[in-house]
Amino acid sequence: MARAWTLASRPAGLPNDSNFAMIETPDAPLAEGEFRVKNSWLSVDPYMRGRMNDAKSYADPFQLGEPMTGGAVGTVTDSRNADFPVGAKVLHMGGWRDTVVFGGGNTSPAGMPPARLPDLGVPDQHWLSIIGMPGGTAWFGLLKVAEAKAGEVIFVSAAAGAVGSTVTQIAKAKGMKVIGSAGGADKCAWVKELGADAVIDYKAGKVLPQLMTALKEMGETGIDVYFDNVGGEHFDAALATSREWARFAICGMIDVYNDFKAQPMQYLPMIIGKRVTIKGFLYPDFYAQVPEFNADMAQLITSGAVTGRETVKEGLEKTPEAFLGLFSGENTGKMLVKL
Repeated sequence: MARAWTLASRPAGLPNDSNFAMIETPDAPLAEGEFRVKNSWLSVDPYMRGRMNDAKSYADPFQLGEPMTGGAVGTVTDSRNADFPVGAKVLHMGGWRDTVVFGGGNTSPAGMPPARLPDLGVPDQHWLSIIGMPGGTAWFGLLKVAEAKAGEVIFVSAAAGAVGSTVTQIAKAKGMKVIGSAGGADKCAWVKELGADAVIDYKAGKVLPQLMTALKEMGETGIDVYFDNVGGEHFDAALATSREWARFAICGMIDVYNDFKAQPMQYLPMIIGKRVTIKGFLYPDFYAQVPEFNADMAQLITSGAVTGRETVKEGLEKTPEAFLGLFSGENTGKMLVKL
């Protein structure tokens, strides 16, 4: 029997356990062209919250009672497809379940076809973090969207998260100065270990005064790039401290994913005088440049310039718990489920 998590009901505000239900379906014989993957690692990510709403977005909403989807890595255990032989490692979007069948007449989950993993000498789970979508999001957002350059000052929110921690390390490896924001002393200490020049604890006080103090202590007059994972107060503080021609790469706004509360923006007019460029982006925008990312990130990983850290929940049963933990700051680095 194959097991999969489904969305039992659409959440209002922060999801809870009652919004999820597990279903079981019998394994069926494979048709020509199909192959079965047994998952070993599952990813949970903040963007999945938007897919729980019955509303049009950049990703289709989850359907009630249907298996949910998300990033996963697994091994082919049965195959009638020569391109995916038994034993092959596969990166795909058939997460939130223990096994999944691809190929033949099956539609690829989330519209993303499975990819056979090359042997780059990295742990399997890194394909869901630093050399996967989170790492690619960090790399593309910092280097392609914000066009950050050596010597510039980068401010990154959620710097202890999967994307933010990778932004911090890439920026330092490329000769930039980094101010990271994280919640709590332990996370701030880890961001400092990653090489950040300054770290602010948003749980300890207002963001803007801490950011201004950090800049002063670094001998800097403002920020050149803001990498946004949070929105809200962090976004406003970044505007207040922007230099002329600053660039904002908008990756996420987890601060509003559950309640869509109004965002007070005291420093919004700074966009005009400072000629700030603000650009939202998605990982799929850069599919054509993934080989370039893979090559550079593999070098950064093997050199030790970028390392991954995961918060791991054990067992398929823990998947909703892992997802909900994203919204209480439970994760340091990438939140994963190990099967």
